[in-house]
Amino acid sequence: MAPHYQDNSITIHKVKCGPYDNNAYLLVCPQTNESILIDTPEDPGSLIAVARGTDVKSILITHNHSDHIRGFSEVTSALGASVGIGEPDAHALPTPPDFFLKDGEEVKAGTISLKAISTPGHTPGSTCLVVGDRLFTGDTLFPGGPGKTRDPENLRQIIQSITSKLFVLGDGLKFYPGHGDDGDLKSSVEEHAQFASKDHPDDLYGDVLWLST
Repeated sequence: MAPHYQDNSITIHKVKCGPYDNNAYLLVCPQTNESILIDTPEDPGSLIAVARGTDVKSILITHNHSDHIRGFSEVTSALGASVGIGEPDAHALPTPPDFFLKDGEEVKAGTISLKAISTPGHTPGSTCLVVGDRLFTGDTLFPGGPGKTRDPENLRQIIQSITSKLFVLGDGLKFYPGHGDDGDLKSSVEEHAQFASKDHPDDLYGDVLWLST
């Protein structure tokens, strides 16, 4: 499989899995071939095949919604790497994780240092991951808007997570969400500014788009 992105410091494979257009990612250190896998969707055969060509050190789960962990047992059994997830979401995994993803802490593989960013809102334990100018957002941020929320409080929380934790990383970052196409942080910052300039009902939640909501 051709890499989705590659430079001297990292190789990123983006693997679409299952019926919900889920993205899983494999981050590989070119110097050591050690890797980190992000998310375990349904039908992970192609993901496992790519990962087996590397030395997988960690399997990280961005959040515990079922479409992101339906392939969990198959992936973990095949690869045998340690598992990390945000602690509030850990209860939904088929087996307990090996460690919790804590805000600001790093997970390493070879020369890759992937920093965890706690971004509650989509789920209580939602976690984004950043390395260099590449950001993995799970279902927290998509091109065009935040991830789906279940009530107005969650919408306020996810927007707070995005603006205070992700937008401050700098607008030169490219981000990779849990579904669909890549995005760039600069566009999201600009689009959110338009959203924030408008009045919105207090009971707003669900599927929100920066420009059309």
